Amino acid sequence: MNKEEKEEKSEDELSPSTIVEKIKELGQTNVPTMPESNIHVLTIIGQVEGHMQLPPQNKTTKYEHILPQLIAIEQNPKIEGVVILLNTVGGDVEAGLALSEMIASMSKPTVSIVLGGGHSIGVPIAVSADYSFIAPTATMTIHPIRLTGLVIGVPQTFEYLDKMQDRVIQFVVNHSNISQEQFKELMFAKGNLTRDIGTNLIGSEAVKYQLINDVGGVKDAMEKLKELIHQLKPKELEKSIEEVN
Repeated sequence: MNKEEKEEKSEDELSPSTIVEKIKELGQTNVPTMPESNIHVLTIIGQVEGHMQLPPQNKTTKYEHILPQLIAIEQNPKIEGVVILLNTVGGDVEAGLALSEMIASMSKPTVSIVLGGGHSIGVPIAVSADYSFIAPTATMTIHPIRLTGLVIGVPQTFEYLDKMQDRVIQFVVNHSNISQEQFKELMFAKGNLTRDIGTNLIGSEAVKYQLINDVGGVKDAMEKLKELIHQLKPKELEKSIEEVN
């Protein structure tokens, strides 16, 4: 086998040790289940891990694994749309916002589905897509930003927390149909969560507050994504014609 043939070797032929290395480095292999599919599935599961490494027993989504995937999706002409599956308890605020901003800035159509839970920083990730769904039994917890560990108790720390919280609020309001007043009301509600402040929204409640677009599952998400892809193609054709002229 010459050098060119080695470079063209498909990922299906990779050795088990190479696949293990890919999983360690990127969180998954780049081998799609259906090579001919034009839709990429991105999963946000467990706790969103940021700059601090969580214990090995925790189920996590490492943001340093997702960021390069998003860049690769954006650059891959064969991928025309992305489905984001969420079942997360939340996690690192800055990492979650970084993922949300990247998803929102993609040129390709995106659809999210909240399955099980889309709590805390999972809320902005869910609404960052072009269209969002939530399963009937799925829940979303909206609450103020919390910190764990040692915190320097000075006014500047709390000012920073307020600014970070404002970033989350503004992002959610800008990427959904909920009003800022309504979102803050849900965030600071008392009595909804035991011994804490915040609100739990279940399925249709998230749609009622216009946080999520619709109640649905995989079939609904795929149909919506295909619709968005179909709508985008004429615009891309017009753009190509303008560039030629």
